[in-house]
Amino acid sequence: MSFEGKSVNHTQKIQLLDAAGQWAAQDPDSQTQEELQLLIQRVNDGDALAFEDISDRFSGVLEFGTAGLRAELGAGPMRMNRVVVMRTAAGIARFLAEKANGEYTPKVVIGFDARFNSDVFAKDSAGVFAAAGFEVLLMPSALPAPVLAWAVREFSAEAGVMVTASHNPPRDNGYKVYVGGKITDESGRGAQIVSPIDAQIASLIDYGQPVAQIPRAENGWKVLPAAGAEGDIEAAYLASIRPIIDAGQPQDSVRKNLRIVVSAMHGVGGHTMRQALLNAGFTDVHMVAEQEHPDPLFPTVKFPNPEEPGAIDLSLELARTVGADLVIANDPDADRCAAAILDNGSWRMLRGDEVGWLLGDQVSKTLPEGKKLANSIVSSRMLAAIAKDAGREHEETLTGFKWISRVEDLGFGYEEALGYCVAPDLVRDKDGISAGIVLADLAAQLKAAGSTIAGRLDELAAKHGVHVTDQLSLRFTDLAQIPALMDKIRNDAPATLGGSEVSEVTDLSQGTEKLPATNAMVLHTFCGSRVIVRPSGTEPKLKCYLETIEPVDDPAEVPEARQRATAKVQAIKEELAAYLNAN
Repeated sequence: MSFEGKSVNHTQKIQLLDAAGQWAAQDPDSQTQEELQLLIQRVNDGDALAFEDISDRFSGVLEFGTAGLRAELGAGPMRMNRVVVMRTAAGIARFLAEKANGEYTPKVVIGFDARFNSDVFAKDSAGVFAAAGFEVLLMPSALPAPVLAWAVREFSAEAGVMVTASHNPPRDNGYKVYVGGKITDESGRGAQIVSPIDAQIASLIDYGQPVAQIPRAENGWKVLPAAGAEGDIEAAYLASIRPIIDAGQPQDSVRKNLRIVVSAMHGVGGHTMRQALLNAGFTDVHMVAEQEHPDPLFPTVKFPNPEEPGAIDLSLELARTVGADLVIANDPDADRCAAAILDNGSWRMLRGDEVGWLLGDQVSKTLPEGKKLANSIVSSRMLAAIAKDAGREHEETLTGFKWISRVEDLGFGYEEALGYCVAPDLVRDKDGISAGIVLADLAAQLKAAGSTIAGRLDELAAKHGVHVTDQLSLRFTDLAQIPALMDKIRNDAPATLGGSEVSEVTDLSQGTEKLPATNAMVLHTFCGSRVIVRPSGTEPKLKCYLETIEPVDDPAEVPEARQRATAKVQAIKEELAAYLNAN
């Protein structure tokens, strides 16, 4: 049998259709069941595209890892659906039961965003955990991921599940897992899972278990108090983060004078972010109406990620209209915080590193003695200089907040991809809500003093040197090219970058004294520039992180030094692109 010239083994086709038929027969979701049955019919009618689609859906299983699960919604083992979610929840339940060993009753908190089927996946998970005899706490509505991460610590839960695909496209959903309670030590309590926990859970997931054989209760879990009820869970989270910016006396009069534009990017953070600002005394808050309320279609953006070109255009338009001082934009599950400022008469989005410097410098002033500052290896080196100046320890971690959040004695941590942890004792993960109020408080203080965020960045540059960062990303359809290019750098690294000789090449796949092994290469030049190259963990990309540093002796020299550093980064970017694209 062939489909438009493509030879298809008859036995393979029969096996594929049989697997799809068995899946459809047990699928508890009528929508995905019908979707799969239609695909089967189209394959039987000789539809080549349907055959490719169904082959992809049954090409393996959606593997559980340190990021939990994340994939396109749809029927089949390689998609996000109720069957995959219930099998995964059953595996997590086995893991928690083994850890408890009958000595205590595990507690699980479950949260969800407003994407398609998020609430369904959350309730299915609650049913599986309740049937296992666990104490289960379910969020009352779609709420930000930081509320779930906070609740894991607040309720001393052994695990937390957040159903979210963060800033992925509308067709996706995901399943993020946190640990706490008796499963981990203090530094990991309420943090996302890391190895070997991910592998332990994965080993306990039965990818072939019929859904009918998975015990699932119809009730038996507790729904946490909703808005307006006594014990309102969102209000409790907001009350916990309120003191972060009030180490001294409240500055209500100062905060009232700051005009802020806020975008929720069609996600679940709109009400929480606005209320956090109002609670802190920021009364002049303007929401981007088109993006304020949850909408799983994300209709005004191509991708619901504040980093993507055009994503904050509506925010900047409103900022110009109302004469705002600051723009804050959260991603759809509100664990990330983007910001834009007026700089030399024009609005521009701050780089993730710039926000990290501002927050790190601000937070370090009030941290108790012994608390560390930390960032991922691909983030800027300025935070290390800020920490040294403040007399604090600084630590670099592997990429991913699951590593940053586990730094012992963490006081502040960030990654360049808009993730910031300003209160690790409350939320052991990135939190776009608490980061937003700290940034707003800094902007208010600066405005009251006759300065600006842009001015503070110049001050940091004058003290620690001008740091300019950029990225180069190469996307591939042939995935074999990615390891080939990594090997090229390992075996034949470029001799120069941006006109400066490469002074040091470090292969992190061997690990270092402070870092476990990871697939990344680090190149330093004699002029102080640095390039880190690594494969993306979520996309078919090779990602390169560039940074140059220009020393400054006089604050008046900052603009010129920034121009030199920017030109140097651009030269490195062009030279590196030519090197990687060369045959």
